[in-house]
Amino acid sequence: MCPERFAMFSSWSAGRFPVLALLVLATARGAAQGPATPALPAPGTLVPLRVVDPAWIDTTTSACVDFFQYANGAWLAHDTIPAAYASSGVGRDMADRNELVVRSVLDDAVARRASLPTASTLRKLGTFYATCMDSTAIEAAGATPIAPLLAGIDSVTSAAGVVARIAALQTHGIDVAFRYSPDADPHDAAHYVTWLSQGGLGLPDRDYYTNTGPAADSLRQAYVEHVARLLTLAGERETAARAEAGQVLALETELAKASLTRVQRRDPAATDHPMPIAQLRTLAPTVDWARYFRAIGLTAPVTRVNAAEPDFLARVSGLLLTTSPVVWRAYLRARVLAATAPWLSTPFVQEDFAFRSRFTGARQLLPRWKRCLRQTDGDLGEALGEAYVAKTFPPEARVRARAVIDDVRAAFRERLQHLSWMSDSTRAQALDKLARMGEKIGYPDHWRNYARLETAEGPFVLNELRANVFEWRRTVNRPGTPVDTTEWGITVPTVNAYYDPSKNEMVFPAGALVPQTFDPAADDAANYGSLGGSWAGHELTHGFDDEGRHYDATGNLRDWWTAGDSVHFTEQAQLVVEQFNGFVQVDTFHVNGKLTLGENIADYGGVLVGLDALERALQRDGRPGLIDGYTPEQRYFLAYAQSWRGHTRDASLRTRLTVDPHAPERWRTNGPLSNSAAFARAFRCKSGDPMVRPPERVPQIW
Repeated sequence: MCPERFAMFSSWSAGRFPVLALLVLATARGAAQGPATPALPAPGTLVPLRVVDPAWIDTTTSACVDFFQYANGAWLAHDTIPAAYASSGVGRDMADRNELVVRSVLDDAVARRASLPTASTLRKLGTFYATCMDSTAIEAAGATPIAPLLAGIDSVTSAAGVVARIAALQTHGIDVAFRYSPDADPHDAAHYVTWLSQGGLGLPDRDYYTNTGPAADSLRQAYVEHVARLLTLAGERETAARAEAGQVLALETELAKASLTRVQRRDPAATDHPMPIAQLRTLAPTVDWARYFRAIGLTAPVTRVNAAEPDFLARVSGLLLTTSPVVWRAYLRARVLAATAPWLSTPFVQEDFAFRSRFTGARQLLPRWKRCLRQTDGDLGEALGEAYVAKTFPPEARVRARAVIDDVRAAFRERLQHLSWMSDSTRAQALDKLARMGEKIGYPDHWRNYARLETAEGPFVLNELRANVFEWRRTVNRPGTPVDTTEWGITVPTVNAYYDPSKNEMVFPAGALVPQTFDPAADDAANYGSLGGSWAGHELTHGFDDEGRHYDATGNLRDWWTAGDSVHFTEQAQLVVEQFNGFVQVDTFHVNGKLTLGENIADYGGVLVGLDALERALQRDGRPGLIDGYTPEQRYFLAYAQSWRGHTRDASLRTRLTVDPHAPERWRTNGPLSNSAAFARAFRCKSGDPMVRPPERVPQIW
């Protein structure tokens, strides 16, 4: 649950005038007069980061018609998405700067690694990055480094052999057939439990296998051709590769049909299926579960699991029984090649990029240093974190950020105390949950130990696989042990944040707390609109959105709402669904109001509570005059809107509208603000304006 500006490491998994003494607000609604728009930076350069930047404002657009365009239109007209990117915007600007800092850390590690002890974390970091940058060694190796993985697959002749290979590949970080993960127990969040869940698809979502129509058929045919080319590059004969690729699509289609949709999986109850191991054996009898658990490295017997999607596991079991090992071998080879292609020689890299670009619209590969930097951050992120913090995040920034977050927390508490629709019973537990909600700001207090990680000179893909094995071994035996409450689920340089319902905590890494989001030197209105509204208020509200509200103060999945309060929440949430269903983003592709509901509730709650927090700060610290011609309330909304400044290629938008629980930036701005009476007052909007929703259509939640 996160704002999702831009993650430094990503895959399918899956986004910031001088004051004139006589400056006044114009009488025209929604058109705040200001000084001449400052000059925009040249395309392709690093833009200056400000929480509110007047240079981005389009004064030819009425704030009451399209506030996203008003706040960001000058930038949108000026910006060109770089060829290697699917999108451009505030997240990209922030990440570019963070990556320059991270690159300096990595370059230093590379230069010093030969003089450092073999066990030194900095040496391992340098070796990992250096081998990724060593294109000569990578080209010379070709597909040879993954030959042992492929040879192991070639020996499979039975269902038991397939399961053994599934286990072996999973320990190397390859997503195949289904997923094992040690995560918090939904009913005892203080301890880990074994989760078994759906996975193993080569396309970004199960819908790509089940959608009908010419476009869907064409994409699936392109996928078959892509898999065939990967198999051919790995040494298969062309005719055999084509046949095997068709078999891969057929098998994955069966897995997809048994998978829950993304909307279904947003309901915590839909993936809450605890069962003893005997019941798992009955559910999926083709798998020898005791042997499987030993093969993946578990040292203690498993007595209980959460089978997140029971029907999926049952289908895997059935397919193991009815599908030829020949087909399973083709599928396993395809999964290995898909996972490793980005790190093999150029033909593999180009084929991987050519297919993925269908979903992103990117026109060229990122520079190698950026690809290697992101992979290093994804695999050894905490090894980078301490050096990054030392360069970019002084202690006083943490203190000031915490002050804003504390004000947001206090404002939400006050809202809870005065909600007219909520019963006293639900309110008391909501207040308890808020009081016990944790927060992590900037960086971990304790850094990860990489002593057991092995790195070596040679083809980079081997270091990537070693890093995957290290991470697997680090966590595989967690079931039954206490949850590590100090662990972060995000790396320090990342431009993102999240709320974890099982820990009831918000996490804000230093990489997100840069001047576009938060500037200790900026005015309160700017900081509260960005950090307070679109970040802290957003994450806090996730604890009470349509998913988060099902978890109690300790992170356990428990219904603590009265029936009447649940009915009210559901009815009001439906208004949010209907509002966002009406937004058309590209071609005939609509926003999916159900898929994006949690994020949309969090955005709306964040806007409301962030503004409340600003008003508290203004009452406490004093109200300033106009800044750049805008009142504090107007600057608050400008900061919020500019925190979503960005645009995306159409191909990427179509993918996002299918798989991403976040609405596109324009609607994350206009959607919640059009529900805000305070916004309408600030910009003198009136009933009937596009940025003013009819009162009966405005959700009354938080």
